[in-house]
Amino acid sequence: QVQLVESGGGSVQAGGSLRLSCAAAGSRYRRNCMAWFRQAPGKQREGVATIYIDGDVTYYSDPVKGRFTISQDNAKNTVYLQMNSLKPEDTAMYYCAAGSGTYCALSAIFVVDYFAYWGQGTQVTVSS
Repeated sequence: QVQLVESGGGSVQAGGSLRLSCAAAGSRYRRNCMAWFRQAPGKQREGVATIYIDGDVTYYSDPVKGRFTISQDNAKNTVYLQMNSLKPEDTAMYYCAAGSGTYCALSAIFVVDYFAYWGQGTQVTVSS
């Protein structure tokens, strides 16, 4: 089993920054693909960024490319999402997700069903 706990959400004005954290526990081989997804009210959950833990390979969705950075600290079993130049359309609940396999090392996979484990989410609100 894998447990994921997100933190770091909050309210910020447009143009500001936030850093989200996802602390992971449990079997490492079940979480070698880590990701951040987000879901705004009335919208489907969408992928934001993925990282392949064993090779540090990252992918980003087009709306966040160049503004967000996903990274990891292996010693702390933590994945981060640094969000800069935030926009009101970034407002959403942000979820950390984990899955096993090498798929996220090969291409951008933002498919909910590929990730078996999910955190409870942390709210990000960006005001204009």
